[in-house]
Amino acid sequence: MAGKAHQLSTEEREQLLPNLKAVGWNEVEGRDAIFKEFHFKDFNRAFGFMTRVALQAEKLDHHPEWFNVYSKVHIILSTHECAGLSERDINLASFIEQVAASLA
Repeated sequence: MAGKAHQLSTEEREQLLPNLKAVGWNEVEGRDAIFKEFHFKDFNRAFGFMTRVALQAEKLDHHPEWFNVYSKVHIILSTHECAGLSERDINLASFIEQVAASLA
């Protein structure tokens, strides 16, 4: 990923977070991060979702923290490089939404 990540400014947060919050992303209490839990029809769809996200995350050199049990996938996004939310998190969350929608 080109360039050093920077933590989102107040203005950037006000511009970028409402769209993600509208589709179920929430801020993590006590941490500069966002999370969402996804529910799929079965484990196969959940695993397919995770695989597609993992391939994109690898391309972006930006990886989610996640937890999977059967058909549920809980994802937390934060950029370790800047110790908080960055545009990388917003971009990956947007990609994640596209993948989830394609599997609905």
